[in-house]
Amino acid sequence: MAKYASALLALAAASSASAFAPSTQRSAAFGAPPAAARANSPVTALSESATAELPLAPLTVWGDEISDIERVQAEYRRRKSPEFAPEISASSLGLEGDVDAQLAYFRDNASEIKQRMEDCSAVVFRGFDLMKTQEGFQSMYEAVGMKVCLDPLHSVSARPTVDGKKGSPVYEAVNKESRKNFFIGMHNEFVGTRAPRAAAFVCFKAAETGGEFIVADGRAMFRDLPTDLVERLYNRNIRYSVMELPFFGWVDGLPEFMQGAVMGGVKGLASAAINAKVDFSVDLRWGEGGYDGTKMLQARAPSQPPIVRHPVTGDPTWFCNVHSHSSKLRKDREDIYGAERFEDGASQINKSDMFFGDDGDISDEDLKAMDECTMKNAKFVKMSEGDVVLLDNYKCMHGRNVFDGTRKHGVAWFEGWEGEEEMKANVPQLP
Repeated sequence: MAKYASALLALAAASSASAFAPSTQRSAAFGAPPAAARANSPVTALSESATAELPLAPLTVWGDEISDIERVQAEYRRRKSPEFAPEISASSLGLEGDVDAQLAYFRDNASEIKQRMEDCSAVVFRGFDLMKTQEGFQSMYEAVGMKVCLDPLHSVSARPTVDGKKGSPVYEAVNKESRKNFFIGMHNEFVGTRAPRAAAFVCFKAAETGGEFIVADGRAMFRDLPTDLVERLYNRNIRYSVMELPFFGWVDGLPEFMQGAVMGGVKGLASAAINAKVDFSVDLRWGEGGYDGTKMLQARAPSQPPIVRHPVTGDPTWFCNVHSHSSKLRKDREDIYGAERFEDGASQINKSDMFFGDDGDISDEDLKAMDECTMKNAKFVKMSEGDVVLLDNYKCMHGRNVFDGTRKHGVAWFEGWEGEEEMKANVPQLP
């Protein structure tokens, strides 16, 4: 029974950040301070939103059902594609070295910047000294009018913050040395029922080699995927396995007549423990093998659509984390980057996979098509100190290349932005 107790204790570790992310929030929303207050505040002063209680990440918006997805995809293929992730440099604006002028630029051009984020899915800012510090980074996104929120993992686990302070709005990206050879596949940020509307990723120190931030256009993914695959995925939905509990090999050593009862009891206790921790329903099922041949419990999230209509513009966009969640695609990448080294207790839990919404397996051929389409539409962004990528989390996926050296990147999540409703009211008719 000692092993049985150890297995249940391991459930506490199952709430680690990477166990649920990336995969798919009630206090009053605290947005950015008024423009006048921002204009009169020194860049080095901590923002109000950094010290106030932040709202949870908003609930995921799945949008209206796309009734004729083949026709809609054909229409988008005929349209001219917008520029994806354009770059804006301080030097091109004549703002090099002038922090005050840089902050004024973001404040004075806030509406245009947010509209460009929506039109182009992401915007890359380069060469701005303002964002070389956390305080300056916060001043930048507040000047633009982005409404900061808690990390979507908040209900599951606490992601480290850049400054190490509880309640800080700037979180650590995946910078750990132990994860340097782990290619983070392309994904939208969502956990269970919650997804930020937007995010800003900042570089405080670039890795000596590699470590590029990667973005991919979700609208282009919808456009370029084979039509039969889009229909198959959309009609059947998709479902994630968000963790594995590989601690139950000892069950096989029990007398056969005891195994059924013990497995039922373990599953019931584990299900109660996990569902008490997260704000979405998790279905546990027994599996054989897993990654290391041990009897396991696999936790699967609810079925969901892989393509959604954008909450503001209504554009159909790929909102599916197969590139990061598929065990097959991750195993294939090990041939290039080396083993994931899922060896310690927490890492053994943090394993994911993806299936059809009816729990059917997705073929290797379909996975290959999704992988190729993802990388075709991916853009590697080698960020330098102070560079920021502002992105729409529904339209733009993100990931990270392998690296060597020391990497210090951070991220702030947003529940929305000032002027969002006005932007929504001016959206043209869509197919």
